[in-house]
Amino acid sequence: MADSDQKRVPNPVFLDGVKYPKWNYTNGLVALANQKLYDYNKNQKYWDYGVSYAEQLIDKDGNIQGGYEIEKYSLDLVNSGKILFEIYKKTNDSRYKIAMDVLHKQLEGHPRNSDGGYWHKKSYPWQMWLDGVYMADPFSAQYGQVFNVPKAIDDAILQVELIQKHTFDAKTGLNFHGYDEKRAQFWANKTTGTSSHIWGRAQGWYCMALVDILDFVPENHPKRKEVIKIVQQVFDAVLKAQDSKTGVWWQVMDQPGRKGNYLESTCSTMFVYSFTKAYNKGYLGKKFLKSAQKGFQGIQKEFIKDNTDGTISITKCCAVAGLGGKNPEDRNGSFEYYISEPIREDDAKAVGPYILAGIELQKVLDKK
Repeated sequence: MADSDQKRVPNPVFLDGVKYPKWNYTNGLVALANQKLYDYNKNQKYWDYGVSYAEQLIDKDGNIQGGYEIEKYSLDLVNSGKILFEIYKKTNDSRYKIAMDVLHKQLEGHPRNSDGGYWHKKSYPWQMWLDGVYMADPFSAQYGQVFNVPKAIDDAILQVELIQKHTFDAKTGLNFHGYDEKRAQFWANKTTGTSSHIWGRAQGWYCMALVDILDFVPENHPKRKEVIKIVQQVFDAVLKAQDSKTGVWWQVMDQPGRKGNYLESTCSTMFVYSFTKAYNKGYLGKKFLKSAQKGFQGIQKEFIKDNTDGTISITKCCAVAGLGGKNPEDRNGSFEYYISEPIREDDAKAVGPYILAGIELQKVLDKK
């Protein structure tokens, strides 16, 4: 998959159909997956791919190019910073440390709800989205661990506690896509503040965030066990939502089999990665590994196709979905909305987690 993607998009700047250099969370996701693949197999081309993105987007003075502005206070703009820790460690090039410091500074000054939850973006006031937990909080926790800033780890954990509290759906055990503290958004429930459905990819971002944050929470941290408990609770609900026939997951997870709903690849790859990593780290038992293996087989069967040039593609990727924004009535969080967004192939949000899932599953085989 990584080789196919590099063949399709030799320059990571142009991943996900981006037409010009952009500091973008999707490019960062695939760059990170390539970096993790290098960690696993030490093939230099995967390392070079990730570095190439950082080199093109961060100038010699450490300024992040490609549309980054701290004043946007967008959690999406933090995600690509995750690749910089290893690059800085290897190169000792101060521009990468400067860029990480800027992203940390953004989070320190980021607008928050009254209980401390980050706004998803300055342009989405009083709103927490599941996606944002993945975009910002593993970076925050890693920054805290690497540069000895305990508050950054505590902040990452606080975001998990708050999003779990505010988006938890008692009926399914899953998590609603978004939460509006002020109950002012037209998509928000006037009593609870939540959006109305469980969107697969939002749930997938959240699951990946949980297992990634824990990498940087010290064993003796007073809240570590609490986060592991949240992992167990959330993943148990995701396991129950797995399609028993195919092994993959639905675009709208609380409406399985409903007319118009479809089996979706980005969330499926995210769940397989999250389950397998949680198993490898000892947070979850064997049934989650079995579910992940079934999920991976399902992904191969349902979504992977062989191309004539020897590459492979992943299909049935929901291109995008959100809540409110510029054309608010279009993004109302309804079932009809989530199934109406375009479906495409080789979306970075499937490619990246597919590579990450493959690495974790391979680690299981290596132990045998």
